[in-house]
Amino acid sequence: MPSLAPHTNQCESVVSLLSDYTKIETKWQQRWEDDGIFEVDPDPSKPKFFVTVPYPYTNGALHIGHGRTYTVGDLIARYKRMKGYNVLFPMASHMTGTPILGMCERIKEGDPDAIEQYKRDLRLYLDSEEEVEEQIQEFTNPWTTAKFFADVIHKDFKRLGYGIDWRRKFTTGDDIYNQFVTWQYHKLMDEGYIRKGSHPLLYCPNCGNPVGEDDLLEGETAKIKEFTAIKFGFKDGYLVPATLRPETVFGVTNMWINPNATYVWAKVDGEKWVVSKTAAEKMKLQDKDIEIIETFPGSEIVGRDAKAVHDEHDILILPADFVDPANATGVVYSVPGHAPFDYVALKDLWENPSSLEEYGISAEDIRAVEPISMIEIEGYGELPAKEAVEKHGIDSQKEAKHLEEVTQEVYKAEFYDGVMKENCEQFSGRPIKEVKEDVIEWMKSNNRADVFYEPDQRPVVCKCGTDVRVAVLAGQWFLDYESPGWKKEAWKALNEMCILPETFRNLFEATFDWLAQRPCARKRGIGTELPFDDEWIIEALSDSTIYMAFYTIVNTIKEEDLDPEQLTVAFFDYVYLGEGDKNELSQETGISVELLDSMRDEFLYWYPNDQRHTAPSHISNHLSFAIFHHVAIFPEKHWLQCISLNEHVIMEGSKMSKSKGNVIPLVEIPKKYGADVYRIYAISAAEPGSLMDWRESDVPAVKNRLRQFMNIIERFGRTETVEFEDPEDLATPTRWLLSKANSAAAKCGEFIDNLKLRDYSIRVTSDMIRTVNEYLNRSEVPSKERDDVMAYVSDIWVRLIAPLAPHAAEEMWENMGHDDYISLASWPEADNQLIDPTAEQAHEIVQRAIDDVEEIQKLLKDETPEQVHVYVSPQWKFDALDSVAEADLPIVTGKLMGHLMSKEQFREHGGDVKKIVDRILKENGVWDYSDSAKQELAVFNDAEDYMCAALDLEVHVHDAADPEYDPKGKATFALPGRPSLYLE
Repeated sequence: MPSLAPHTNQCESVVSLLSDYTKIETKWQQRWEDDGIFEVDPDPSKPKFFVTVPYPYTNGALHIGHGRTYTVGDLIARYKRMKGYNVLFPMASHMTGTPILGMCERIKEGDPDAIEQYKRDLRLYLDSEEEVEEQIQEFTNPWTTAKFFADVIHKDFKRLGYGIDWRRKFTTGDDIYNQFVTWQYHKLMDEGYIRKGSHPLLYCPNCGNPVGEDDLLEGETAKIKEFTAIKFGFKDGYLVPATLRPETVFGVTNMWINPNATYVWAKVDGEKWVVSKTAAEKMKLQDKDIEIIETFPGSEIVGRDAKAVHDEHDILILPADFVDPANATGVVYSVPGHAPFDYVALKDLWENPSSLEEYGISAEDIRAVEPISMIEIEGYGELPAKEAVEKHGIDSQKEAKHLEEVTQEVYKAEFYDGVMKENCEQFSGRPIKEVKEDVIEWMKSNNRADVFYEPDQRPVVCKCGTDVRVAVLAGQWFLDYESPGWKKEAWKALNEMCILPETFRNLFEATFDWLAQRPCARKRGIGTELPFDDEWIIEALSDSTIYMAFYTIVNTIKEEDLDPEQLTVAFFDYVYLGEGDKNELSQETGISVELLDSMRDEFLYWYPNDQRHTAPSHISNHLSFAIFHHVAIFPEKHWLQCISLNEHVIMEGSKMSKSKGNVIPLVEIPKKYGADVYRIYAISAAEPGSLMDWRESDVPAVKNRLRQFMNIIERFGRTETVEFEDPEDLATPTRWLLSKANSAAAKCGEFIDNLKLRDYSIRVTSDMIRTVNEYLNRSEVPSKERDDVMAYVSDIWVRLIAPLAPHAAEEMWENMGHDDYISLASWPEADNQLIDPTAEQAHEIVQRAIDDVEEIQKLLKDETPEQVHVYVSPQWKFDALDSVAEADLPIVTGKLMGHLMSKEQFREHGGDVKKIVDRILKENGVWDYSDSAKQELAVFNDAEDYMCAALDLEVHVHDAADPEYDPKGKATFALPGRPSLYLE
């Protein structure tokens, strides 16, 4: 463990620095860097722990939400380091893909929004507008942009106290990294997991590329939804609605067209279709030959008839403003017998036929449109939609939210319990849940159905600002995650892996279920060329799946200045997989055998990645891909071991958004709050599995807790501590404090191991401060004993808080007289002999009584009592509670009364027994209390002075069995652990 090198101003007092946390934080950040305490190499004498968090995408300033994830990762690394592990916590920068490229192109084109967005970020780091203007001119170059933000993010992380081994940093645009990714894709190709073909994918028409989650400004979780486009005869072609429920085609009564929207006659693969103009544009991307023949308003075909698919009967085309021409084909078929929306819309027209006169539709025409019953379902009559609408009292299409709920209710019932009726031709008698695909195939075989793709949510917007569509591209390269052997191995890895919190496992399972073909390359962007087709660039979500392995050797690659050309496929095969002849490899690459072995040994020492920490938004992409790619390339012993996650951050109850101005950049945190204050807040505000709500009004309380901690340690902390070999000789409050401190040492490690980080943070801040202050108010403790125990507790406390508030902990550690780093000190081990549940219980009973007195004082309002009488329960009530606890009875009045009254010793106290039973029912069980009346009386006698000081009242303790003073008969209400109280 390195000792501290001499530094100036070491004698400066802590108190003078409390108002300037930045000074303390900068001091320790520089010392850590100067002494390289987080730079680690393999050490066979220690167990290793390799923890990673996602490398940041370097296209802009990070914000307070990103900081939560990185802070959790650093806390875990610091804790494991103190637990004796050799900890590797590295970092790199992500720049591949299209976001940086797209933004730089917008700046080059003079886009004012893009320029202003980057100027805002630049002003966070540059001192003058002149510097901002100069730098923005450089941002037409993606490499310059990425390097600028990589450098400032590095500094941001340093200012937040992250203990990172920066020797291992790289960017995903580096040539050495490209060689690593090239090797990865050769391995995937060799395994048969990469294919070429046509497949629907999200696509940006402006960028001319498939897009993934990291390319999107909105709709990051969007998937692809497959509609069935159904061809209803119309004139000399087809009117083509698209639906998600093609099995309901037998119940169609009419078509809905938006009269104010623009539609087209289009030649689609040689056929004439009517769809919205927007739909025709979409279909051009979906592997269809499209030619626009005629453009016309929707009103032009309202009142005409289309022909049913199955029997060619006439289907009237009706107007509907609710039809969105940008959704699917812009044509909707109506099934009012089974679709509540359609029923209500049709009902509105029945009741207001005059609205149709301009389209030449008479009242008789509209009344002739009647719902068709085609699905039989238990619990509903002929027309489920009509019944559901009437049951819920829906009168208008304007009740959209209510209609959606009713729609889901009907659809769910029909799907699980519905059966096709006789009018459904060859499908009659078949369950709805089994028939969909067969109906589609039947219509396709009769040339009456096709496929139409849409994103499953709206809006979905590329970072270039363009609406994303679905394209079917020929010759696209895909990762075939559905390959049976691959997915089976990935499931095995997931099932054996630790997920923290465990509640997120179902999201992984859902992702694995749908994950199939995924485009892995695109024609433009920054990144690695696909090694077997250099017209394609590997996309950003596909080149960042196993990079954790690159951290293990990149330091050596850089230190030895290896040329990228030396990093061949055979090189990585040997270093990562132990494959090939190292002597031949040495001759081929010019890398010495010793260096090859050194890198292989370092990889074998560090791998696998023991804990990967990130956010749930990465489950559907980065994290699931990482599991798949690890099992595809590495042996089982090198698969990921644990994935931990934390939810996102909101601000003052609202989602953070630059447009709302409620985003706090990471660079502002140390200046505005202090790194340790932010770290404490980020960890204590919510458990990782919950959203964290940043509220400015809560920050001062966090600062105050940190200040109290430092003041207490400055007062009592010292290098030498006393061993307490015979705690029975100590005062009860001292035994309680020793127990609480050692209990904290025992529990805090468990909390961190199980990602119960809020519990950990509260325990080492609020709880410890309250505990220590309560102890210091116990005047019956001798001063020497107090100082000794506080020195002992300070030593435990400062080490417990070190992963959370490392700068303050280092400052206090030095102030105590230590000449080494607390960051490298050992985690405190609990002394089980000093954990005293009886002492802890005694204090809690007293504290509960104090709280009860304070509640009574609030009720007294204008009265000002001067003294409180405390009546401690008689022994027979302790015996009664013991008897109930031992009998393990249900919490029912009759059972409890019957049990107690069956015993002669309690029978004579009939009325008081009822009070005990009533309290057990109120508390839903037996509460904590002392072992005996004698012990509890001693507890309150010992605490008399403490209670006086805490309450600013005279305190008189009485044995309720024989009180010297009880003017109001309060003694009879005393219960074990819950003395009765009388204020006067």
